[in-house]
Amino acid sequence: MRLATIRTAVGTRAVRVDADAAVETGEADLRALLSRGDWAAHAAAAAGPTHPVEGLDYAPLVPSPEKIICVGLNYRDHVLEMGNQLPEYPTVFAKFAPALVGAYDDIELPTISTAVDYEAELTLVIGRPVRDADDAAAAAAIAGYTILNDVSMRDFQNRTKQFLQGKTFEHSTPLGPVLVTPDELPEGGWAISSSLDGEVMQDSTTDQLVFGAVELVKYLSAILTLNPGDVIATGTPGGVGHARKPPRYLTDGTELVTSITGIGECRNTCRLKARAGSAT
Repeated sequence: MRLATIRTAVGTRAVRVDADAAVETGEADLRALLSRGDWAAHAAAAAGPTHPVEGLDYAPLVPSPEKIICVGLNYRDHVLEMGNQLPEYPTVFAKFAPALVGAYDDIELPTISTAVDYEAELTLVIGRPVRDADDAAAAAAIAGYTILNDVSMRDFQNRTKQFLQGKTFEHSTPLGPVLVTPDELPEGGWAISSSLDGEVMQDSTTDQLVFGAVELVKYLSAILTLNPGDVIATGTPGGVGHARKPPRYLTDGTELVTSITGIGECRNTCRLKARAGSAT
């Protein structure tokens, strides 16, 4: 099953995305849908208003998650390209909801950063409350998978050892377009890539992950309760712009495409955003 949050004339709506139509489930967004204990059966049986799949206006998949947890340095190829050792534990940081944009929305590039980078990421969404999970509980808590690009302002990120300030600029982080439930995805690694104006920058598979999805849910649920709609981005593969010589950053007008086989793609145009109150 494929689920999404779309924008309509009367606000956002959670939908089941079928081959030709998106069917409203009755909830305002995916987080509200996943908060139902019977969300899977409810969504599968939904028969609300429909919308043609072509031309859907995708909102951020989870517009207002309680938590957006990101994992850094979690692909073997990326760890090595950045000159680091494989980690013993996950490197964890956060984003906040105002950073999110939809799968086809513009990405805002702040004028105060000169090193805006791209990071394609497989992302999971939690479908039931989970705390201190074992393998089985962790797997059962994963509602499905989606795509996020952890657009990063490297100059701000590297000001200190804490990543947060370079990771959560407003309107910078595409999330979507759909949630794909685990039963629709094959076993093994899935191809993951990013491209700038048609040129492939990242090209890897998710079997390069140091800590997989179930491991991450176990680890994070030992720290705090994970709740329906929580978003966990699992890290990015090699090929990021900051590691290139010379570096390759996002610029005004660049089209950034983030793809994962079996899930789909985010396709976003980068637009320079002046600071509020600046002269025009």
